[in-house]
Amino acid sequence: MRHARRRLVRRVTRLAAVGGLLLGGTMVTRAVASEPDGTSVPRTFAASAADTGSELVARLGASRTAGSWLSAAGKPVVAVTDEEAAAAVRKAGAEAKMVDHSMDDLKSATSTLRSAPRVAGTAWVMDYRSNEVVVKGDSTVSASDWSRMTQLADGMGGFVRMERTEGTFTTRLNGALPLLSTAGRCSAGFNVTDGQRDFILTAGHCGPDGSVWFADTRGTQQIGQTVKQNFPGSDFSLVQYASGKAGAGAEVVSIGEGKGVRITGAADPAVGQRVFRSGSTSGLRDGEVTALNATVNYPEGTVTGLIETNVCAEPGDSGGPMFSEGVALGVTSGGSGDCTSGGTTFFQPVTKAMAALNVKMIVAAPNGSGQGAAPAPSATQSAIAPGEASPGSSAPITGEGAATLLARLADPKNAGPGLLVIAGSLCALVATRFIRAEQDRKAYRRYYSTTWG
Repeated sequence: MRHARRRLVRRVTRLAAVGGLLLGGTMVTRAVASEPDGTSVPRTFAASAADTGSELVARLGASRTAGSWLSAAGKPVVAVTDEEAAAAVRKAGAEAKMVDHSMDDLKSATSTLRSAPRVAGTAWVMDYRSNEVVVKGDSTVSASDWSRMTQLADGMGGFVRMERTEGTFTTRLNGALPLLSTAGRCSAGFNVTDGQRDFILTAGHCGPDGSVWFADTRGTQQIGQTVKQNFPGSDFSLVQYASGKAGAGAEVVSIGEGKGVRITGAADPAVGQRVFRSGSTSGLRDGEVTALNATVNYPEGTVTGLIETNVCAEPGDSGGPMFSEGVALGVTSGGSGDCTSGGTTFFQPVTKAMAALNVKMIVAAPNGSGQGAAPAPSATQSAIAPGEASPGSSAPITGEGAATLLARLADPKNAGPGLLVIAGSLCALVATRFIRAEQDRKAYRRYYSTTWG
């Protein structure tokens, strides 16, 4: 009876070990097959509609179109200058709007503005919906400088509009999570990688090359060091992690209260798209993209190619992430106003920054689960179609050591646990073989001891 029990235990152990080998092999295979690609872009509702508009603009050309945007209902709208182009737009399922001035005209006006003497505190954008170039001046622009720019605008025709704004256009130095150094206080943007090392993509004005960043005010928890900076001109920089790796949860951006949003890709936004911004000063806020390719004359220098929005921001939010439906769009550059009275905020597009830095976004697996996190109510929500977009799939903010063993074993992205299961199963097989051999040896010894008397 005892021998029968031993045989049963050995058989069960061998079966478990073989099952472990099969499970481990499956885990490794799934990990390799499900490795996310930072260049892939999820096809969200807003992204699909925006692509329709941008593809039509590219196909019809800058002399027959003047940009595209999303309507309040989420439908792509394309500004066109002739009926033939309008018919092509309608045939593609988009809405056409006849305008007087083409994209060539708008670009010519912005080129003239760039060639004029620089005036700090001014900015200009191409407003596709009004078919105008809008020049903005903050409270620091003198009456004489504003008069000179107004005369320049009048000479370019009736499609350049001058507009005074309250407050001042400043960089938001001073996140989601905060970054602190002697250079100032900023917010972490998105985690990116060059395939060997991981970095934080944040605003370029936050600090020059060599700036050392910490997670605490006492400077005891070092995060990393700025290794590449571009400002002015553009506004992005790379902070290399001190350990070289971002760790667990690298695909998540914080939105406050221990919550986060999983990032699944990166893309360019569309005018009219609902977007969300997170920063350590003002938390999660939402609004709308109002213009693209904005030029801002900060006191520190001129930055071009920015995204203009009506999302509010405050000092300390610089470098923080802007996203929609889990897709990374930009990092906070600067603007005017605050989250009490509202204002204008400009963002550096992440696609242009990553291309210049030769890095890729660290993203979540395509099958990531969770419900969209709701932003704090804002004054802009009434102007946005309800349900048109959400921040993205929610996720908890955890440290590298917070994941449980069970979660790691269930994670299809991780090949390490699968290899551990395979190694454990092999050890079990070797152990059962050794135990059986030892039992046979003892039985052999007992038999011959009895036989030889």
